[in-house]
Amino acid sequence: MVVETTRRSSSGTARIAWITGASSGIGRALAVALAQAGWEVAVSARNREELLALEDVVPSNIFAYPVDVTNAAAVARTFRLIEDGLGPLDLAVFCAGTYARDGVRDFDVARFSSIVHLNLLGTVYCLEAAMAQMRARGRGHIAVVSSTAGLVGLPGAAAYGASKAALIAMCEALYPDLAAHGIDLSLINPGFVDTPLTQKNDFPMPFLVTAEKAAATILRGLEARRYEIIFPWQMALAMKALRLMPARLRFALTRRMLRD
Repeated sequence: MVVETTRRSSSGTARIAWITGASSGIGRALAVALAQAGWEVAVSARNREELLALEDVVPSNIFAYPVDVTNAAAVARTFRLIEDGLGPLDLAVFCAGTYARDGVRDFDVARFSSIVHLNLLGTVYCLEAAMAQMRARGRGHIAVVSSTAGLVGLPGAAAYGASKAALIAMCEALYPDLAAHGIDLSLINPGFVDTPLTQKNDFPMPFLVTAEKAAATILRGLEARRYEIIFPWQMALAMKALRLMPARLRFALTRRMLRD
């Protein structure tokens, strides 16, 4: 059943995490990995049925809290329910996001706005709730899932790349201030991960990794309190090299990614 306000924790000593975007992909795989490692994990997404199914994977350690992260009031309410039900968060991982290919021919303001609202503002709403309480306690760990696509503007990813680039800049701006208040911040920049979103792509995805492998890499980075968790290394190297290239050379390469 979905948690409301009563505590379901049995140990009272386990570390507590909240993961958004947990109904599929990286969020789901990370929730399972954390739960199997002994964490008590609050999982959130819009899809209630998928969250209930996820609860059954590790029923003693995963707790469903459905929410639409684009609704700021609902996010604040859900955060309070989680802390009332499970206890103060040790870790919050914001994975909720979406992608739709775009370009000059089909540039659409409504679609662009929808992607930015979920990927960027949805994360901001969650951050507002988590940061306030962690700052008051002087401890905590926040992780934001961006993308290597936020490092360089790529054809077909104007809205998606813009939202992820904004997350990267936001984390860089917040890191020193959060550290001064005793809060760790991790920026997660995956390359291509095999998820329901990427399975819709009809183009080659180099260095594709499974969601489970991505979750294992993220978990190691979180345990080490690393700021940037970027993977796989081949994609990280390629995108950071592309970012450092002179614009003329960079555009000569990205122009090859155009599709008719």
